[in-house]
Amino acid sequence: MQLSNEQVQRLASAPVGHLSTASKSGGPHVIPVCFALESCEDDLAIYISLDRKPKQTGPTRLRRVRNILENPQVALVVDHYEADWTKLWYVLITGAAELLEGDHPAQPGDGSSEPAGSAHPEPLEGRHTIAERRRAIDLLRRKYPQYREMDIDESPVIKITPGRVVGWDYTPETPC
Repeated sequence: MQLSNEQVQRLASAPVGHLSTASKSGGPHVIPVCFALESCEDDLAIYISLDRKPKQTGPTRLRRVRNILENPQVALVVDHYEADWTKLWYVLITGAAELLEGDHPAQPGDGSSEPAGSAHPEPLEGRHTIAERRRAIDLLRRKYPQYREMDIDESPVIKITPGRVVGWDYTPETPC
C-alpha cells in the first residue's frame, strides 16, 4: 500500500487521530489517539501507545483494546479543519489492529496499574517481535515530546496494518 508524499507528511505532522473500534456485536467506540506512522516502500503501519496518561482502568482492559481483541477491524481518521475551507483535508485508514505487549507483561500483585485477573485473554507471543514494539515506542517518542518524559517502555502498543487508505482535500471547482 502506498501513500502519497503529501499524505505521509500530513500523517507525520498531525498531532491527533481518531481511532474507531467495534465490539464483536458491532457496538462502535471512537477515541482520540496519539499515533506514529511507519512507511517503508509498500509496508505501512500505524502505532498507538497505551500510555501512562490517567485512565479509568488498566491498559488491556480499555474498551478500545477489548474491541480489538473481539474484532480487529478498525478505522483511523486524521484530519485538519480551519475556518478557511480551502485548507481542509482528511486521511481515512481502515485495516486490522493487534496488540503488541511489553517485554515483561504485568503480573497480578506486581504493583502495576493493571487489576488482578485482567490479563490478556489470549497469548500474543509470536505475533510480533520485541524489536517491532521497541521501534514503535521510538517512533512515538520522536513525534511526541511528552513520551520522551513518560515511562512507556513496557506499555502495550496498538499496531494497525492498513488495508485501505482514502484521502480527501479541498479542490476548488473548475468552471466549465
